[in-house]
Amino acid sequence: MKKFKAESQRLLELMINSIYTNKEIFLRELISNASDALDKLHFISLTDSDATRDFCIFISADKEARTLTIMDNGIGMNEKELDENLGTIAKSGTLAFKKENENEEGLIGQFGVGFYSAFMVADKVTVITRKYGDPAGYMWESTGVEGYSITPIDKEDCGTTVILHLKPDDDDCKYIKFTEEYEIAELIKKYSDYIRYPIQTYRTRKEKVDDKERDVTETVTLNSMTAIWKRPKGSVTREEFDAFIKSKYYEFESPLAVFNAAIEGNINYNMLVYIPAKAPINYYSKEYRKGLELYSSGVLITDCCSELLPDYLGFVKGLIDTPEVSLNISRELLQKDRQLHIIADSLEKKILAELKKLMESDRACYEKIMKEFGLSLKFGAYNNFGEKKDKIKDLLLFESSAGKMTSFKEYIERMKPEQEFIYYVCGRSLDGIKKMPQTEKILSDGYEILYLTEHIDEFVMKILDEYDGKKFKSVSDKEFNTDTDNKQYETLCEKLKNALGDEVKAVRVSSRLKSAPVCITADGQISLEMERVFSAMGDSIKAERVLELNPEHPVFKKLLDFETENNEDKLALYAKALYNIALLYEGMPLKDGGSLAEIIEKLL
Repeated sequence: MKKFKAESQRLLELMINSIYTNKEIFLRELISNASDALDKLHFISLTDSDATRDFCIFISADKEARTLTIMDNGIGMNEKELDENLGTIAKSGTLAFKKENENEEGLIGQFGVGFYSAFMVADKVTVITRKYGDPAGYMWESTGVEGYSITPIDKEDCGTTVILHLKPDDDDCKYIKFTEEYEIAELIKKYSDYIRYPIQTYRTRKEKVDDKERDVTETVTLNSMTAIWKRPKGSVTREEFDAFIKSKYYEFESPLAVFNAAIEGNINYNMLVYIPAKAPINYYSKEYRKGLELYSSGVLITDCCSELLPDYLGFVKGLIDTPEVSLNISRELLQKDRQLHIIADSLEKKILAELKKLMESDRACYEKIMKEFGLSLKFGAYNNFGEKKDKIKDLLLFESSAGKMTSFKEYIERMKPEQEFIYYVCGRSLDGIKKMPQTEKILSDGYEILYLTEHIDEFVMKILDEYDGKKFKSVSDKEFNTDTDNKQYETLCEKLKNALGDEVKAVRVSSRLKSAPVCITADGQISLEMERVFSAMGDSIKAERVLELNPEHPVFKKLLDFETENNEDKLALYAKALYNIALLYEGMPLKDGGSLAEIIEKLL
């Protein structure tokens, strides 16, 4: 019995119990090792025809014996390599092979510890192997930390067979499940579906012959081998992509958009990402996990790599496949390294470019994306003080008085020559906005207004400040009420303000109103929409409310009459009634609906 050459037996215990967080990973690791062995012999076969063969990985299980066997007809190992690769923890033959053959791609067993994941599920591991070109075979056996033995044996051909003697079942795990056909098939589908060699097994089915049933055993391939995202450009139809996405990601509807590309440059990767038809129910909650599946040479490394996507693109789903990212020794987690950041930056640019292209080529589809996920893009423009606003601003669409969703660029193209500003108005709904008195004059003058209905919209306008030299301006801005002389109505306004108390900062006569008797606006940096947002967040920040009156409206004539008559009671009732009407126009909650009912009753 030989002892492991690592510093201590504790190292093996740590690898078995701590490095891997999921027991089922063992099968991925052993299949990846087998694939690497096939890659090495395939590389040799390019110059040595005797090495050519039908490369494959074969898996068999014996439920009664509680064994699981993984067999390959790859390059195999000699006694020295067994001693070095399996006897020395973290010694990697694959890494050495990659250094000797720098052009060979696809080898992922870089650390030499994946094999030891077998001890998570097995209390004894047997390896039978023979190296290509060597006459003798060897058997390596170990029960774990105690050590291992190497014995010469006869083996007909090169390759490696790994036999796992499964542990007894316990409360932690029912290890016998790893002999079940469906369990093996599921794990291969999950982790190793795109290994380039066939992973085969025996499958027994019932066949009826002459009214008698008999068992028929046949060889079946468990993996698809060819990743759809690696097939030549143009060889996969949109229908095929949709079917793949529905099956793999359990989508009920076809995605709104699919982006597939092979990126080459500072780092190479394949991407297959899509935008789902509907946002997940928990999309805007803390429970939602953004991220893409990450594959390394067709082997699933993690099913949710959040580092690949910025938060504002969290609605994008799919996968990335690259041979170039650095992995930690368990191949479960990523080192936070330069390669990952390069891929993330490249991916962000690619997705934004694809969205821009889609916006121009299929506007109807892009508008669906905006309606479903536009809030995320707006968040990206606003977040971190607008750090990425220049990347995102051309992708934003807003409803408009023009009767359709529009971009800033499209708005500017329709602007009047003398128009200084890009006008907008905030409200809870399109119907509510269309009834807001503040919009009447600007619309009657022939100017277009952007209708902002989401809480973040005005914050986006504030952070963008301008587009193509044109400043954004709210139709509720104080500047739109400059051509009315309030001095002649100063006493009336003061009396109305006193009747309303702290509800408003001021009462003014307005030049912006046409048919409505009144509207409510705000002075200062905090708008009424911002107040609504802060209130929803539990913050007590308030706008400086201003009640504006239409001097051309019959109600205003009534107010003047009451002032002339010194009818303070009527003025107070009208002030409160008009204030509540203004709140209703704005879509803001009434402070006391019962009081409004009493006011109306008294006025009637």
